[in-house]
Amino acid sequence: MFKMLPRFVSRLSIGRASVILGHLRQSSASMTTAATDDVVLFDKKDTKCVITLNRPKALNALNQSMIRLITPKLREWASDSSNSMVIIKGAGGKAFCAGGDIKAVTEAGKAGDPMSTDFFKEEYILNNLIAKMPMPYIAMIDGITMGGGVGLSVHGRFRVATEKTLFAMPETAIGLFPDVGGGYFLPRLTGKLGLFLALTGYRLKGRDVQKAGVATHFVESQKMAELEERLLTLSNPSPSSIADLLDQYQSQSQLDADKSFSLEPYMDHINRLFSGSSLEEIFQALESEGSDWSIKNLEILKKMSPTSMKITHRQLTLGADMNLEDILSMELRIAHGCIRGNDFYEGVRSLLVDKDNNPKWNPDSLDGVTEDIVDDHFRHLGDKELVF
Repeated sequence: MFKMLPRFVSRLSIGRASVILGHLRQSSASMTTAATDDVVLFDKKDTKCVITLNRPKALNALNQSMIRLITPKLREWASDSSNSMVIIKGAGGKAFCAGGDIKAVTEAGKAGDPMSTDFFKEEYILNNLIAKMPMPYIAMIDGITMGGGVGLSVHGRFRVATEKTLFAMPETAIGLFPDVGGGYFLPRLTGKLGLFLALTGYRLKGRDVQKAGVATHFVESQKMAELEERLLTLSNPSPSSIADLLDQYQSQSQLDADKSFSLEPYMDHINRLFSGSSLEEIFQALESEGSDWSIKNLEILKKMSPTSMKITHRQLTLGADMNLEDILSMELRIAHGCIRGNDFYEGVRSLLVDKDNNPKWNPDSLDGVTEDIVDDHFRHLGDKELVF
């Protein structure tokens, strides 16, 4: 439900994850801080509604105040049948939304504050609301889009990426899991691509975000302001007229048009080696393959939380055959399990607080993560269940 970065290498490691997640240190204001209208801006032009995430110094990282502002506004707009579209964008030019307020979540969790789990619940309610919007929802994902930012975008009808877009779900590096509906959209990507992205935290950039199926369109960043203005001046916009306009701007964007999908040469490896019914099978397949690519990815996986990887594998396996609402309810159960456990706190300690880049996972091996431990992350929550 969170992430970010300054500079990436070709693969994500624990050391690089500390850099990625470190940006959130500056955005970890208390989750109990009262909502202020300036962290999210709302505007309306005729029947067109616009949301601007307005925490540019924090790369528009999502906090509870923002969720509590956006959710009722979307409900208000959804209830008015005259509204024709919703556009959501980020201020500052660097990020759409780089993630969620993870330090605040862990601090609340350690203190036994129910706000730790309330954050997840309210975020998932917002994710589902976005998916259910009766009018086209257009996410302008120009810049860093990770974790909570993915939840604010991927469930909408249209997602417009640019050459500045950077997408990743590196939660397994910090003892969490790819939530915000990751159990829905990741298994629905091509082959085993979603599982590969979820387990390794591999980042997609620019046109790759569209080629992977995360974005619906690619438009050059310099054209985004003009595109937004054209959207806002459409007369009687319909889903088809919006799609036609986005297609038009995409056709005008030739930057990197000749580049193939960065993972295309490895898709056979991904589909074959990540098809195991367990993490142990995936590890064995990567080891047996013995190629430079498989060994590099095996080393990446060995740095991740074993518990996170196992719950992620089950989450995506089950999610492939579930609807979004049921998946979000399941993800709240998993989030409660992470708050009850060890690795989430240890990952934040290692990567964000002490920054020793040496998390002590418990259990520290796949063998140590028993079925009972995984099952505990999926147990029903009684009166705390998320019911839509």
